[in-house]
Amino acid sequence: MNRLNLLAILALFSLILITGNPAKLHANDEPLPDPQKEQIARDLMKEIRCLVCQNQSIEDSNADLAKDLRRIVREQINNDRTPEQTKAYLVARYGDWVLLKPPVNTGTFLLWASPFILILPGIWLLFRRSQSATSAPQELTSAEKEQLNTIIKADAETNDEQETRR
Repeated sequence: MNRLNLLAILALFSLILITGNPAKLHANDEPLPDPQKEQIARDLMKEIRCLVCQNQSIEDSNADLAKDLRRIVREQINNDRTPEQTKAYLVARYGDWVLLKPPVNTGTFLLWASPFILILPGIWLLFRRSQSATSAPQELTSAEKEQLNTIIKADAETNDEQETRR
């Protein structure tokens, strides 16, 4: 191997070290050159969920997946796709869960209905308890009154006997 080949390999190796990983050069998070398209992309990024962070949009997240999703959104918008087409593309790949506000359909109905499903039994229980608490106690029948008086007299006699023993 001659000296020229060795220098060329060394120069290429140095260039790779200086510029970083060549695969990462394509995965950057740079804004689009057109400010209008970048604004459209940023508005759309606010509606897309970071699948790692779950309750953060991809615009707010620093996760690697969020960076990849931002890159995909920018590519789609830069290729003159509408925000709706871009959302449809992401939903096709990741499902409705990728949207921060998923649509109401048969697949997401339980998600949207769950607050009502969980709250309604609680409201029903509170209503039942409030009704039973406000009802006045029923008066004792004569047989119950006699039984109560017998118990009270027996208890009083027992107490009297205990006191006389002391």
